[in-house]
Amino acid sequence: MSAALQPETEDDDGLEVAVAEVVAASNGDLRAAVRALIVENRNLNKSVSHAFMRGRFRTYAG
Repeated sequence: MSAALQPETEDDDGLEVAVAEVVAASNGDLRAAVRALIVENRNLNKSVSHAFMRGRFRTYAG
């Protein structure tokens, strides 16, 4: 990783490292990184919504 992509602080859940990896995978292009994350989030939402509608996903009722 280049110095510009090094996380400033290390957190417990690895969020900063994950952010650095996404930016690195986009060759440092922040716009491309954000776009890729939005597309992935949309795909995840569609999958979860589809599973919920088909009764494959149950909510926790306590």
